[in-house]
Amino acid sequence: MMSNSRLLWSSMTVTAALMLSACSQPADETAGANADAPAAETAGKTIRIATEGAYPPFNYTNADGTLAGFDIDVANALCDQMQAKCEIVAQDWDGIIPGLLAQKYDAVVAGMSITTERQEKVDFSEPYFANTMVWLTDTKGSFDPTLIKSLTLGGQRSTTPGAYLQDNYEGKDGNTVKLYDNYDNAYLDLKSGRSDAVLAEKVSAKSWLADNPEGFGIVGDEIDNDDNIAIAVRKDDPLRDDFNKALSEIRSNGELARLEQINFGQ
Repeated sequence: MMSNSRLLWSSMTVTAALMLSACSQPADETAGANADAPAAETAGKTIRIATEGAYPPFNYTNADGTLAGFDIDVANALCDQMQAKCEIVAQDWDGIIPGLLAQKYDAVVAGMSITTERQEKVDFSEPYFANTMVWLTDTKGSFDPTLIKSLTLGGQRSTTPGAYLQDNYEGKDGNTVKLYDNYDNAYLDLKSGRSDAVLAEKVSAKSWLADNPEGFGIVGDEIDNDDNIAIAVRKDDPLRDDFNKALSEIRSNGELARLEQINFGQ
């Protein structure tokens, strides 16, 4: 029979051994078990996302008022990956960043290019698409993209093509730049002869040409201005990291390429 002191010492030894055993479990076992789990900040959460709803094929509004397009498909795929619920709303382009900063929504998925000016106001995810610009014009006309003088050139304001037009052509060689609230209005003026050419993103131009194949076309070479499209969030919002992780997943599993094929045929 053990003495009380020996019994107490034995009990203490066993307890210490158990505590040491628990503390010495490999740290990566727990990490490994949760490696594929969605971030706690996004699982089950509703993420409010703004898009323009007037920039096909990236985003547009159907006759019944529903939103559709590549941006909407990407947003839904990302929310599925993060096990979150998407709540997508339409917002006029000029007010889309102010609305984000005013916390009307949590993110912008709207074919938005990363620019230095925008980076001063918001943070961007990794790019989910790369654009090029093209000239769209009446193929029966004499527009020459290598000799642009005394012409009226159209585009959408607050876009990279719009900025490109202003920087390179506004008030130069007799040219006039007209910027519109959306590309639909720019294309209408082109169609009615009130402008000589529209500078637009290639996918937008091709989408419009699909519905207006007669007499209009893309002229000249594509212009690569390092135009990368990404998701905008408020400064220092951890949601950016959640989007980046989900983007990596849908890129590696082929879902992003599938959505590009569906919306752009490429």
